[in-house]
Amino acid sequence: MNALQEIANMMNEPEIKAFKQYLSKKNKRKDTSNTDLFNSLKTDDIKSKKNILQDRSTDAYHALRKRLYDNMVDFMANRSFENDTSQENAVLRLIVVSRLFFEHKLIKTAFKCLAKAEETALKIEHFSLLNEIYMTQIQFAHFNLSEPIEKLIAKFKTNKKQLEYEEQLNLGYAVLRRELAAIQHEGRITNFQSLIKDTIETHGISLKQELTFKSLYQILFIANEYASLNNDFSLIPSFVVKSYRFISKKNNLTERHLYYHIYILYFIANFYFRNGEFKKSLSYLDLMLTELQKQSGKYYQRFSLRYFLLLAFNENYLGRSQKAIEIAEKALSSNKKSDPNDINDIRLMLIVFYIQQSAGRNAVKELAKLNHTDSWYEKKMGRDWTIKKCLVEILLHVQQENTELALSRIKSFKRRYKKYLLTVNEERVIQYLLFTEQYVLKPEIIETQKFQKGIEDFIVASQRGPKDIVIMSFLSWLLAKVRQKTIYETTLNLLTTYFYSKK
Repeated sequence: MNALQEIANMMNEPEIKAFKQYLSKKNKRKDTSNTDLFNSLKTDDIKSKKNILQDRSTDAYHALRKRLYDNMVDFMANRSFENDTSQENAVLRLIVVSRLFFEHKLIKTAFKCLAKAEETALKIEHFSLLNEIYMTQIQFAHFNLSEPIEKLIAKFKTNKKQLEYEEQLNLGYAVLRRELAAIQHEGRITNFQSLIKDTIETHGISLKQELTFKSLYQILFIANEYASLNNDFSLIPSFVVKSYRFISKKNNLTERHLYYHIYILYFIANFYFRNGEFKKSLSYLDLMLTELQKQSGKYYQRFSLRYFLLLAFNENYLGRSQKAIEIAEKALSSNKKSDPNDINDIRLMLIVFYIQQSAGRNAVKELAKLNHTDSWYEKKMGRDWTIKKCLVEILLHVQQENTELALSRIKSFKRRYKKYLLTVNEERVIQYLLFTEQYVLKPEIIETQKFQKGIEDFIVASQRGPKDIVIMSFLSWLLAKVRQKTIYETTLNLLTTYFYSKK
């Protein structure tokens, strides 16, 4: 899909109508080819496109496309600015108009505008805008002799320190997110713990600094990703405690705060879930739902699937499997146009739930909807997610007694991921797959004492390392075969043994 088509697809019906009017006013001649080309984008009219091409040379056609592209960008930029009612934009407008008033010697009005801008910018903790406000106040301080300039300079310097810390944190956050993207989507091998340490030192980031919602969100994001890479969510309790204390003191959140607040509550709920503390996780999900309903549910659509994902996970591992399945099924049926990544997460979770309940047909039906290649999912969802998806697919084929398919997927999995898994010290995945392959090739091996002991020892050894509920869900499948119990019952028992006995 080209850029013209992508921008056109962003437009709703009122915007399409407004853009055509915008083009009509800009057209200096009766030539309406740009409007015709735009119409062909929205209707996918191949015949119209051919007619436009026939009427002009290739160079002229590309020039027409370039003009239309420039007009679309200008229109969307102006439209976004006009319709933006955020507090950030309101502050920016006040700064701009105050400078206009200064130019026309409307001094009192200009300072009132800056005072109003400062009040709002302080509420939303927007240090770069505050920097502009204080610079403007200082620049025109000679018009207001009743205000001590030393007071203005002191506010400017205090804000400058906060701005510099935020800038350094932004730089460090950008470096780490970029590296995370390379790890997740390109399989880059990185010592992420060392990278975090080096980034903190290089950019002078201190966790003792007073945190804003934005900075706390950035720190928790990196902490969440680091824990996920290491399959160990017990590494970051200090972040969780600090987050809770920070949030509990905040009241009357602004629109800008609300976005980060929802994300922070999600991260904390996820930390507790992955550590097996389901009731604590649910308490933060309750807080998250309350925030999602604020400001007329402005962020509900964006975050609702993440909320339902964690809600269903918690319910499932608290022993309420049917409720968990109902939550996941309803979330998928009611949010078909949501973020595809969030939909894929819930769908994979639901497949796992079905496997745990031996609902093979339902699981196969949902798996069929994950119909892209492994390469595609690596680019869109990340390598770690794709590996989990492949393992789930293999277990489902085994459970459905699709022996040839199971062996084929095991073979392709080892060919694609074995070297990578060995490089990142995840030999246990290879060993897990070996047990599974042996069982597929010779099902009766499950009756032998040697094989049973091998699996029991493997699971005990796996639990000496980082404990993670996702890993245990895979281990439970093997253990259920050995103990001849249901997968779900085995999963809950394994949780009790390896999580709660350590509390």
